[in-house]
Amino acid sequence: MKQKLLSLALGTAIFATSYAQEIKFQEYDLANGMHVILHLDNTAPVVTTSVMYHVGSKDENPERTGFAHFFEHLLFEGTENIGRGEWFKIVSSNGGSNNANTTADRTYYYEVFPSNKVELGLWMESERLMHPIINEIGVETQNEVVKEEKRQRVDNAPYGGLSYGTAIQPHLFTKHPYRWSVIGSMDHLDAATLEEFQEFNKKFYVPNNAVLVVAGDINIEQTQKMIKDYFGPIPEGAAIVRNHPKEDPITQEITATEYDSNIQIPALALSYRTPSMKDKDAYVLNMISTYLSDGKTSKLYKKMVDENKTALQVFAFNRSQEDYSMYNIFALPLGDVPLSKLETEIDEEIKKLQTSLISDNDYTKLQNKMENDFVNSNASISGVANSLARYYMLYGDTNLINSEIEIYRNISKEDIKRVANKYLNKNQRVRIEYLPKSTQEEK
Repeated sequence: MKQKLLSLALGTAIFATSYAQEIKFQEYDLANGMHVILHLDNTAPVVTTSVMYHVGSKDENPERTGFAHFFEHLLFEGTENIGRGEWFKIVSSNGGSNNANTTADRTYYYEVFPSNKVELGLWMESERLMHPIINEIGVETQNEVVKEEKRQRVDNAPYGGLSYGTAIQPHLFTKHPYRWSVIGSMDHLDAATLEEFQEFNKKFYVPNNAVLVVAGDINIEQTQKMIKDYFGPIPEGAAIVRNHPKEDPITQEITATEYDSNIQIPALALSYRTPSMKDKDAYVLNMISTYLSDGKTSKLYKKMVDENKTALQVFAFNRSQEDYSMYNIFALPLGDVPLSKLETEIDEEIKKLQTSLISDNDYTKLQNKMENDFVNSNASISGVANSLARYYMLYGDTNLINSEIEIYRNISKEDIKRVANKYLNKNQRVRIEYLPKSTQEEK
């Protein structure tokens, strides 16, 4: 017993120490407007070089959706100094790895190299920005790659329309460009001209629309010099003006039916339009998601899967975004349980949040879970680099990498009740029955 207590005490001490270690960084702007963030960590001989561009699917022409995600692929095609198809070979032959991803709000590229290859990472990212080759062969090649990705992840994947938002976003948004999914329309990509792709690159892939993060085992002064040499000569682009339309509030439940040929079991989706990720209420909604469906002891899982055995699966999550967020609750019935039964049980748990304060024990568990997630998100150099870029670009406060946990700590039980009442009401949501395609054919 003493040994167990000692282990627990040591584990707690290690956790506290890991949180107490403030993540230090330096940030500054180049003359061309590129923001630079440097983080020194000598614990391992690795370095992450990353660039986040403030361009996502919400920045697209409504008649040319999918461009931002397409560029995530296209800009690996090659540059004036990196031959077509050579990008990944250069990275792997130098002991590195790389990847990229796109959301509605931003596009992120990164390389992880041994620390003695930091200059290589900087050169490659500067090449992507300064000397990309955007030609017909690259566009045609990546068009097929993106189509295959859509087939695998959306068209032929069970519940792909829910996972990628194609079944939800057009109902939740009617004005804002969040109404289309990140993967966009293949017809739009097919119809686009080479000049349209080149203009998209010219507008958004400019240094004053980007943040460069170099994190890991680096020499700060040498890294600063290399950044100036490689990125300093890149000309500043025209200022980007965003004026996306505002959505009218949802005041009456919106109902819809969507069909999926890849499923046998129907699903219920309840989706609420919620505030920007920068709003304190978005943090409260993150906590409510954890409370309702994170783990087997969460309220919805315990009630619907374990006790009542009405659901095969249920989960809630707040998809945080820059302008509006989306709070989604998905549930799959067990056997012949009607979707209306799942809806009733979900609404019962939401009503409890709206009418009563959660218990002290649940509140403590929530706080511990949020703190643990916060620490784990920055447990690797790559995680730190991503967080630094994201907090700067989307929140306007790089130091949230250290201080965000205080926002969660200051969320009270009363805040949870207030936010549940403010956003999670039946007359403010979209209700979607997501059914097997065979059901539609029978009708």
